[in-house]
Amino acid sequence: MHNLGRTRSANQRDHLLLTPDTFVRTTLPGMRGGVAIVHVSPAAGAAFTQYTAELDPTGTLGSTLAQRFVYVLSGAADLTTDTSFHSLSSGDYAYVPTGLAHTVTAQGPTRLAVIEKIYQPLPEVAAPALLVASEAKVASTPLMGDIGLQVRSLLPGEPAFDFAVNTMTYQPGAALSMVEIHIMEHGLLMLEGGGIYRLGDAWYPVTAGDFIWMAPFCPQWFGALGKQPAKYLIYKDWNRHPLG
Repeated sequence: MHNLGRTRSANQRDHLLLTPDTFVRTTLPGMRGGVAIVHVSPAAGAAFTQYTAELDPTGTLGSTLAQRFVYVLSGAADLTTDTSFHSLSSGDYAYVPTGLAHTVTAQGPTRLAVIEKIYQPLPEVAAPALLVASEAKVASTPLMGDIGLQVRSLLPGEPAFDFAVNTMTYQPGAALSMVEIHIMEHGLLMLEGGGIYRLGDAWYPVTAGDFIWMAPFCPQWFGALGKQPAKYLIYKDWNRHPLG
């Protein structure tokens, strides 16, 4: 049955909400045995690209001129470089620096969250190296002392990194303590549960599978609803001066 044009998706000046009913799948150059759902890119005003890759067994990502972050949503994939091999399963992730030749190959049906961004170097600061880790092994910390809201920082906070990726888990009823307005932009993929997101002057119900882009200075707030925790994967740019 047609939905008669109804959707929770929204595209506003300072934010974007994409729900699975509006996802469009495409192939990217070099990608084999899979498709990509491009959630946001510079075409929408973002300074980075984020997409979900859906790979068939032995499917691969294409190459990129940018630094790349890969988080395994489901399934498993092999990350291979000229000097190393890593098997990644659900919840594992990798940071691949600019210029490092690599392949990401699915072992079976696999879904990956992929973030790519042109690296901004700092004088006298060496660029990051390849990093492979598991979210489960990253210690969680309460946000602003709230034990009902736990954050796992997946990338080191050192100045070499010009972006961060975290997971944030809210117990039912937990919420951000303030409406945030700041210079960082976000890419956010809902992983579990749901709640209410304030973006700009609008309020949206969100649930697992939704994607949100928040432009710099977009008013933002989230509160978890329901009987299970809400969890999302969130990108932000940081460690660089606003003038570039």
